[in-house]
Amino acid sequence: MNIYLRAAGLAMAGIVAVPVFAESSKESMEHLLVTTTLHKSEAKTALPVTVLSGDELKQQLATTIGETLSLKPGLASASFGPAVGQPVIRGQQGARVTVLQNSTSSADASSISADHAVNVEPVLAESIEVLRGPATLLYGGGAIGGVVNVIDKRVPTAVPEQLNGAVELRHGTVNDENTGVMAINGGTGSIAFHFDALKRSSNDVEIPGYPVIDDEDEGKGLIENTASELSSYTVGASYVSDFGYIGFAVNQLDNEYGLPAGAHDDHGHGDEEESVSIDIKQARYDLRAEINDLSRSLESLRWFFTLTDYEHDELEGAEVGTKWQRDSWENRLELVHQPINNWQGVIGLQLKESEMSAIGDESFIPETNTESYGLFLVEGYQQGDINYEIGARLDHDKLDPDAVLAKDESFTSLSVSASLLWQIDQSWSVGVFAAQSERAPVLEELYSNVGNSFGDYVEHVATGSIEVGNENLDSETANNLDVSLNFQLATVSGFVTVYYNDFSDYIFLENTGMEQDEITVFSYQQTDAEFYGVEFEATTMLGRLFAGDVELTVFADHGRGKLQDQGDAPRMTPSRLGSKLAYSASAASAYLAVVQVNDQKNPGLNESTTKSYQRWDAGIDYKLAVTDQLQSTLFIKLKNLGDEEIRNASSFLREVAPEAGRSIELGLRASF
Repeated sequence: MNIYLRAAGLAMAGIVAVPVFAESSKESMEHLLVTTTLHKSEAKTALPVTVLSGDELKQQLATTIGETLSLKPGLASASFGPAVGQPVIRGQQGARVTVLQNSTSSADASSISADHAVNVEPVLAESIEVLRGPATLLYGGGAIGGVVNVIDKRVPTAVPEQLNGAVELRHGTVNDENTGVMAINGGTGSIAFHFDALKRSSNDVEIPGYPVIDDEDEGKGLIENTASELSSYTVGASYVSDFGYIGFAVNQLDNEYGLPAGAHDDHGHGDEEESVSIDIKQARYDLRAEINDLSRSLESLRWFFTLTDYEHDELEGAEVGTKWQRDSWENRLELVHQPINNWQGVIGLQLKESEMSAIGDESFIPETNTESYGLFLVEGYQQGDINYEIGARLDHDKLDPDAVLAKDESFTSLSVSASLLWQIDQSWSVGVFAAQSERAPVLEELYSNVGNSFGDYVEHVATGSIEVGNENLDSETANNLDVSLNFQLATVSGFVTVYYNDFSDYIFLENTGMEQDEITVFSYQQTDAEFYGVEFEATTMLGRLFAGDVELTVFADHGRGKLQDQGDAPRMTPSRLGSKLAYSASAASAYLAVVQVNDQKNPGLNESTTKSYQRWDAGIDYKLAVTDQLQSTLFIKLKNLGDEEIRNASSFLREVAPEAGRSIELGLRASF
């Protein structure tokens, strides 16, 4: 059956489950974790969670979601030029990290390959929530490494008291990047609406030194072919009542960006000056509803439905080398029951289907239909000073490739977890989280170059590599333990966390050391693996200065990954130590931050090491009250003040494309 017909049927089924509402509702003032089904606050869950919102989010905003999160403990960015920054959680990236837009999948092609951008814009976010470690109970096997949920207001959940919005303009010097963004929220009676628009353009990014290590034949001070242009528009509306809301949103995104020349220009494609770029177009349709106070036994029903039409062209010069297409839908229902003997929980159903194809002479995966079904249960219980949480999830994934030499595959996965949070006293708490999670192999891991043999492999031109799948892959299993000590004293607060993840049949992309026509061959393999590490963050108030507060934040993280009989896991983030001195007053705020990143001396088999670096950043905000209704903020950000040559250990392109050099970012933000 056509994927859109099936999606329409399931959407209608969801609408039937939503009754007619009554009048108006109020918006909760307390920030609760949207990504956790029980919607607890950070202080009431043992899950390892990071939240960016408010001024902290504005300070750390960057072009990509990965870079925005990269200076938080346990998080990093897998860059592929300045336009691509996929999030990395405790060394896991790609198919093991699920990126969500308002609790449903981003539904792009970012998990397929390192050069594909994530179609989620942090500049439009109200908050970003990150669940470190396995979140499979909530979002399926693809979240075995963690979840990044970008939350915005595209589907309104309340009617604003008055029309409000914001406009922001910013310019970055390192690549002449210009960004304009606006958002408007309003409504009347029981109807709320939202509109936002984003436009961004940039030129080639400047760097210190040469792009390719030890190669002065390449142009100094610039990474060629890294210009980009992006536009995004969203319209949303909801009907809101005392019992909840039902709403929809439509988004259109267009994103074209170049890939660094060093990623592909030396592999025998004729003219070495021929550039490779990616042109993305995505239409996304969201339906959401929440019904509260259903009955004496049922507290609420939450429904999410997303339909996405995604495509991108991989362009070699002006010619289309490969056209990628992905049509998908996702239907998610969460039913929350009232407390039963102090147990409160959620039972949920998640259905997903996608059709992925890569068409062209350089296609290396067959057209494949993937169906996923998930059923999960999460229950929480409080006894005195201890909060308990348990859960289980059953998933079934079926892959149906349209290729003679590729066989259908199906996998059934079971994941379970348990956690407790012990509030020792008002200042100290301990959280323990344990889980056993299973993840089925995905399309590219199974079917890349299926049916081809050495000498006939098809290159993925955008990455300048050959990737070979493995139809004999089994599901991978992770046994995870996470222990956190949280403290909130009179002058200092923070946490320290240690984690250990033991994988069976871990799927990884191995650099085989072989070449076909001078192109490196990578192969998907399985082995046992273990990942472990420690994360720390603490903030202390230093005192008052000029009627403002001065505080210091210190963070550190260290992680290692080891593959049995294969040495170290590739592209792991090395140990880091950072600090941030911040000043905040009524009209002005400022910060000075530094992070020391150590050498990566354990890069993995056939991978390159990276050198240590020290990065300094600073920023100043100044608020202006134009009128009682109109507020504005002038801001300046100074990035990589020392103009350090930064080779990102998490990046596939660390040898040919370092991170951006010194940059000054100027901006004006106005809100009403």
